[in-house]
Amino acid sequence: MGCTKYFLPREVAAHNKPEDMWLSFLGKVYNVTPLYYKYKGHMLLKPIIAEAGKDISHWFDPVTKDLRKHVDPITGIRKYYTPHGRFLHVPPPFPRSDHITDLGRPWWRDSAYEIGLLAQKTRLIYIVNTLTLHEHVLQVCSEENIKAILQRYLHYNAHAASYTWRYKGEVLDMEETLEDNGVVDEGEDFYTLRMDAEKYLQTIHLYFNDDLTIA
Repeated sequence: MGCTKYFLPREVAAHNKPEDMWLSFLGKVYNVTPLYYKYKGHMLLKPIIAEAGKDISHWFDPVTKDLRKHVDPITGIRKYYTPHGRFLHVPPPFPRSDHITDLGRPWWRDSAYEIGLLAQKTRLIYIVNTLTLHEHVLQVCSEENIKAILQRYLHYNAHAASYTWRYKGEVLDMEETLEDNGVVDEGEDFYTLRMDAEKYLQTIHLYFNDDLTIA
């Protein structure tokens, strides 16, 4: 299995349409677009589509990793708590003729939809290309390593892998995170001091190598 992929909340939020539908919950990111095409037109899709691009951790019990449950005050039966309406793979409280019986594994427990982890913390870094003098502010996941950050930077420079990445003159270990490389996130300190953190971003300098990569 390859390296874990981390996603920014705004990256999840961009996939907010039925035909391109991501969700995040309990720290993980899921691409549930296949549900739309498999059950297209079904009423039980509506509550899921309404939350496309959002975090729905509040639907789940963090201990059991299953949907929250409650005791129905009228029937006294313990059932799934779905205040926004019953959705796919949630059985009805009583037998119904229109209930989909061929459920298989509930989608929220199916690892086939899982595509990565949601960043628990994000930060901004300042990247300076010493060859072209181009400068960019990049939002990244604090949990990802420099190699993953390089992948984000390819949007601005397709030859980013042909540069040596340095911080305060020291070569960065591409397999480690910013924090592990000594690039400390001082955002909380600036917040406490009521200073504009974006004016004092940590700066990474890129130095061009001679082995130009192919874009």
